[in-house]
Amino acid sequence: MSADRAALRRALNRGEREGGSVEFKERLTRTTHLADGRLESLVAQLRHRILSGDGEATYVVGVTDNGGIAGISPPAFSESMDVLSLLADEAGAHIDDVETWGVDGGDATDADGLVGVATLREGSVLEADDDHIVVGTAGHVDHGKSTLVGSLVTGSADDGQGGTRSFLDVRPHEMERGLSADLSYGVYGFDDDGPVRMDNPHRKSDRARIVETADRLVSFVDTVGHEPWLRTTIRGLVGQKLDYGLLVVAADDGPTRTTREHLGILLATELPTIVAITKADMVSETRTDEVKREVEQLLRDADRTPLPVERHGITAAIDEISERVVPIVSTSAVTQTGLDVLDELFEQLPKTGAEAGEFSMYVDRTYNVTGVGAVASGTIRSGRVEAGDELLVGPFADGTFRPVEVRSIEMHYHRVDEAAAGQIVGLALKGIAETDLERGMVLLPRTAEPNAVREFEAEVMVLNHPTRIDDGYEPVIHLETVSETASIHPEGGQLLPGDTGVARVRFKFRPYAIEAGQRFVFREGRSKGVGTVTEITGVE
Repeated sequence: MSADRAALRRALNRGEREGGSVEFKERLTRTTHLADGRLESLVAQLRHRILSGDGEATYVVGVTDNGGIAGISPPAFSESMDVLSLLADEAGAHIDDVETWGVDGGDATDADGLVGVATLREGSVLEADDDHIVVGTAGHVDHGKSTLVGSLVTGSADDGQGGTRSFLDVRPHEMERGLSADLSYGVYGFDDDGPVRMDNPHRKSDRARIVETADRLVSFVDTVGHEPWLRTTIRGLVGQKLDYGLLVVAADDGPTRTTREHLGILLATELPTIVAITKADMVSETRTDEVKREVEQLLRDADRTPLPVERHGITAAIDEISERVVPIVSTSAVTQTGLDVLDELFEQLPKTGAEAGEFSMYVDRTYNVTGVGAVASGTIRSGRVEAGDELLVGPFADGTFRPVEVRSIEMHYHRVDEAAAGQIVGLALKGIAETDLERGMVLLPRTAEPNAVREFEAEVMVLNHPTRIDDGYEPVIHLETVSETASIHPEGGQLLPGDTGVARVRFKFRPYAIEAGQRFVFREGRSKGVGTVTEITGVE
């Protein structure tokens, strides 16, 4: 017996033992099981199962009434989960988790027949909380970004070897090398009693508990410090609709070229930023003060005002932080020095990144969940979205947009009824395959009339370039989650380092949905600049 099939049989045996809290269904359909009369009966049955299980029930789908393995097609399983979710809503419950198996012993992701075990819990899914800030980290490799965030979200002291960095969403090869290679995420929160932290961040249910119980949420988008992945770092800082930046500078190493590069990106995008001097436990107080002075000078050189929190106080930092004023905090993940200061800042800092208006979200990640289907993940740019909303997604390479429906919404592994601007979510979409979704696409209301933009005019500033930018220069444009090669055609034929001017910008390979007023970063090698879209000049 395969491992998958053995796990399935154990689940079925568990269900038989638990009896009254377990229900076996071959499949559920909208036409049959949501019909008048049948709906009420099934809702009553579900309530009974929940009561029998002290607030928890198990539904096994794809089996016969006596628990025999039958298996149903992926589309039938997906519909069954939709129907079960509607029944749960009516019964005052929600689907908390779904496990799936392929009946042929293979991987559930490509099996012809599926069996699934859905865990349902009493209580409606959480409504999204507006009090939610998103913080993007930046800084040189090995300066302690992930370690600092890991200690914040758990309250655990680091072991001096970066152990708390494992508490974030990182891949096994990243842990082996001690280097982050993609964006990772962490979350903690606050209630009336103070910080609400994770006990075991490796459990999805622990992250979900934070979302469910905290009155205020703080989500971290932890970027990459290693120079070859600067493109990924820019994606995290530009495309995530952040409220604040958190730049780390290690006290033993001090500011590096990467530190300056990341600081330049944060300041160019006008993101209110905090600088954390990390690893204060590893050096003398004299060395820490020296690094602080170096950071303060860096900020002054960039026409920003440094605000050392130890000198001016937390209240001043909260009142004064802006695109121009940058608080500086000394920290150590090992001794936990300064973490209480960061806690207080994150508990009280106002939200800055939310936008009113109609719903929009740029796609950052895509993945497929068996029994659910395609999921698009990203940070909501504006408006609100609810389960059941009808949306458009695109543009595709041919400039078209397709209709989709929001099947469900998840935030840090917790199902929510709705979500709002500034929140990081995964939207399960009905009507599209995961392979058709791409980073840089946008989700908009079905009533929107978006353009697929190939060319636009912008005001650009060249921050760094070895010589000059000539007509036809081809950097990578980073706008929201779009990362695409484009040609730049300056008015007058060229731009020198430090110049600001008007340029025509054209995406090289495909169109995207952009609009006037959006800011972007462009980069090629060590050359970089920033710009603002001023006018759309070419659509498809």
